[in-house]
Amino acid sequence: MQYLKYMALFAENRKARFEFEILETLEAGLELFGFEVKAVRNHKMSLEGSYVFPKRGDFYLVGATIAPYQPKNTPKDYEQARERRLLLHKKEINYLIGKATTKGLTILPLRVYTKGARIKLEIAVARRLKKHDRRERIKEREDKRKIERTLKEL
Repeated sequence: MQYLKYMALFAENRKARFEFEILETLEAGLELFGFEVKAVRNHKMSLEGSYVFPKRGDFYLVGATIAPYQPKNTPKDYEQARERRLLLHKKEINYLIGKATTKGLTILPLRVYTKGARIKLEIAVARRLKKHDRRERIKEREDKRKIERTLKEL
């Protein structure tokens, strides 16, 4: 996505691109509390191990943690890894429900960034890579680096 160059990137799921084949990406809003927005803008969010799943006609982000912005001023019953609702259009929800029910496909969060004054989440429809596929990718990267090094030396 070209417009991400100019936007603040707050959190990224780096393992997702390594462990999954990204088939398609979508943009969704996040339903957050005010103090969570401040924490996200302070880069206190982690997408590691998180995923997106449908529930009662909506999609929720599960497993993402947002540390308190000011721990002493945060409500006592605040749960860092609570389910957070995604804000999507009805067409997108119906489309994603179809993809989520397809065998072998998963919906993952990729990154959290701003778009204007809003905090957005980039989600992806993905397929898990087999172990041998990951090994092939690593080998290709290493071969490419070796070729670049030898060309630099010449």
